[in-house]
Amino acid sequence: MHDEDAHGHLARKMFPGGEEPDPRFTLANERTFLAWIRTALACIAGGLAIEAFHIDAFAPQLQRLLVLLLLGAGLLLAAGAGFRWFRVEGAMRRGRALPLPILVPFLSLVAVLGAALLLGWALFLG
Repeated sequence: MHDEDAHGHLARKMFPGGEEPDPRFTLANERTFLAWIRTALACIAGGLAIEAFHIDAFAPQLQRLLVLLLLGAGLLLAAGAGFRWFRVEGAMRRGRALPLPILVPFLSLVAVLGAALLLGWALFLG
């Protein structure tokens, strides 16, 4: 089986119906997926760094909350990136409107929660 045949077979199994989209749009969808994955990896790395390098500036409870927030965000962003890639690819193949990015408000919420934790700690416990 040629590579093109294998790609076409896999695409037909994953996305039955519809037409092959313009490669530029598929590649843009992949670049967006990779950007979300980089963001997820940055969250995971930040959580691991806070856990590994015990920073005396943070109370242990605050440190634990920040680690859990960052690791959880990284996990959900990575899963959401794959789900979004799949939904966008399917919409492009069927000529439908692209789905709204649920990851954007989620990431905003994570940033607000992290900032609120740090601000609360600085104002009341710091």
